[in-house]
Amino acid sequence: MTAVPSVSKIAIVGGGPSGVAVAKFLAAEKVFTRIDVFEQRNNVGGIWNYTPLCDDPACVPQTNPHQLVEQPKWVKDGVVNGFHREAEPIFDSALYDELETNIPHTLMQYGEQPFPAGTALFPRHEDVLRYLEEYAEDVRHLITFETQVLDVRLHDAQACNWEVKTKNIRSGATKTDIYDAVVVANGHYNVPYIPDIDGIRSWSQAYPGSIEHSKSYRNNRPFANKKVVVVGNSASGVDIGAQIGHVCQQPLLISLKSESFLEPAPAAWKAEMPQIEQFLPPGKYNRAVRFVDGRIEESIDQVLFATGYLYSYPFLSSIEPPIITSGTRTNNIYRQLFHIEYPTLAFIVLNLRIIPFPMAENQGSVLARVWSGRLQLPSKDAMREDEQKTIEERGNGKGFHMLKFPNDANYINELYDWAESADKRAGYENDGHGKMGTRWYEKAYWTRGRFPALKKAYQSKGPERSKVKRIEDLGFNFEEWKREQRQGSQEFG
Repeated sequence: MTAVPSVSKIAIVGGGPSGVAVAKFLAAEKVFTRIDVFEQRNNVGGIWNYTPLCDDPACVPQTNPHQLVEQPKWVKDGVVNGFHREAEPIFDSALYDELETNIPHTLMQYGEQPFPAGTALFPRHEDVLRYLEEYAEDVRHLITFETQVLDVRLHDAQACNWEVKTKNIRSGATKTDIYDAVVVANGHYNVPYIPDIDGIRSWSQAYPGSIEHSKSYRNNRPFANKKVVVVGNSASGVDIGAQIGHVCQQPLLISLKSESFLEPAPAAWKAEMPQIEQFLPPGKYNRAVRFVDGRIEESIDQVLFATGYLYSYPFLSSIEPPIITSGTRTNNIYRQLFHIEYPTLAFIVLNLRIIPFPMAENQGSVLARVWSGRLQLPSKDAMREDEQKTIEERGNGKGFHMLKFPNDANYINELYDWAESADKRAGYENDGHGKMGTRWYEKAYWTRGRFPALKKAYQSKGPERSKVKRIEDLGFNFEEWKREQRQGSQEFG
């Protein structure tokens, strides 16, 4: 077993959906003397805080995860709707005007807090932010807003505690404090990834502003009547492509590396293309790219990369070995959660293609029990073996954190079982187990396996889709499916 030093004071980096969830579970453990959540924005919600303009586009290409601490943009003070508004710091979000979740809210929700009655099945981003604000209300007193974490470094290797340096964004004043444990919940949708494709640098210089990342997308108006290529077919690529495809010069060219897990339907307004092999020299071609099958497309006005993000931790640069190298994964991690060498350092919701809110709660429930001494971690050698096994199964890059269904659902339940196995403590709720997260049963698995089809059916409703509140409104019925399964078993039994 790995001995975890006594933990009393805990710092949480980030007051978004994951940081707030972990704060709740740490507080429910009732043994930690201090829980400080540091949030650089002036509100909870993290990425779900919409920013109208992203006027600091990514470099082209952008493959460097080793970025400096993000600097805010300041909205000037003035009078809004008759009221004086102070200047406020803005951190660019990846949200766009018409963004809806790609997860039905019945799955997306935290365990004990459903979305309000009447919420659309796939909520808009404004609805999600309101939901998160309500969820955070009982731990809001733990959060210090407009405060950045500049540096987290090991203070005492034997005690495995941490020196945390923070900065008040308004005053510029810095402060350093010692914490027994640190939770990293800063998200991984901050540093865009634009691949270094042959010729992309000179193409971008020749045609400034013609290459951008989906983080800077807000609406389809700038793409009207233009010839556009969208690179990538993840959730944002599919959704943004559909929005652009209805106003751009058709067909919209969608460059694919692999088949989308969202299973978008064929449409006349789009043409699927393979990967871009080369951005052709501007002096010889007119705004042209060559695809890997040899096809050349010219007169391209805009290329939008929906190619994801890099993991980046500017405040953890002193840790050796490095937390990140290429930025495609976080290194030295046990069970997607604990740093192996320093188990008082934890990372929340690193995973991709998952349901983040219940996962954050379940990870928080495990963290609370390990750091309070109710759960034990295996030896460091055993944890390293577990990490190596994950590398062998999923690869040493982005796949390391990829939990495709049903692996994501299984992981949520594994976390639940892990937390439930902790030593009981007198006076705790749930017969001494303490605050528990979410366990998924058959209906949740059934719904999770169908959410690409649910999203497609929802989108087919067009402007009327916001009236859809339940999966049954789309013709999906778990109980009917169960009856059909039983009947089929009886017929062939």
